[in-house]
Amino acid sequence: MPVKQSALIIGRQPLVEAMQSGRPVDKILMQKNVSGDAIGTIRQLARDLHIPIQMVPPEKLNGMTRANHQGVIAFAGLIQYMDLQQVIDHVVADGKAPLFVMLDGVTDVRNIGAIARSAWCCGAQALIIPDKGVGALNEEAMKSSAGALEHIHVCRVNSLLKAVDTLHLNGIQVYTSEMRADKKVFELDYATPVCIIMGDEGKGVQPYLAKAADAFFTIPMVTQFDSFNVSVATGIVLYEAMKQRLLQQ
Repeated sequence: MPVKQSALIIGRQPLVEAMQSGRPVDKILMQKNVSGDAIGTIRQLARDLHIPIQMVPPEKLNGMTRANHQGVIAFAGLIQYMDLQQVIDHVVADGKAPLFVMLDGVTDVRNIGAIARSAWCCGAQALIIPDKGVGALNEEAMKSSAGALEHIHVCRVNSLLKAVDTLHLNGIQVYTSEMRADKKVFELDYATPVCIIMGDEGKGVQPYLAKAADAFFTIPMVTQFDSFNVSVATGIVLYEAMKQRLLQQ
């Protein structure tokens, strides 16, 4: 499917200016072996802003535009990504207990949009996603979120494990689902500062990430059917969190 020209940032200086001005950028396509003016600046800004760079052959870029791309084309984003520590500081300063959702291996942007919608409705303040392995949060994601992605903080990080470390350093507990867990979803304390990790429906949360969690839960089902859709499962957990927090008010 051809990309709308309005969704592209073409050329080195336009991209530098876009990133320096805070304009959302989802991904950068950079020609292999490219060098010269502004390339180092683009790489550094991309690292600072957690924007993934994909190295591609010149034919890829030439097929996307007839303009002089100078070896660089970026996809403009609809979401302004936030720094995780800054979001934590903002939520705490606002007198609220953090309630975050981290997504591991959830690639369908419609599911991400639906999760953002449930998160916002249930009082969660932030969605944490990796900078690789997740599709751009595009118009389809925005539509699925019913506009929630414009309100909830979205933190894109280059390492989910490092993000867990940041959460722990700020006193935020991390819970994740596990089919063999001893506790049911409603037996954990969600009134405390907490982040819920939700994984891919097939593989679940990656073992190295699950190992860093503080508690595990299972969502009981009446039948032995496969499992809940990840957006539905996340909604169930978030509703329980909202219920507990409302009862404490």
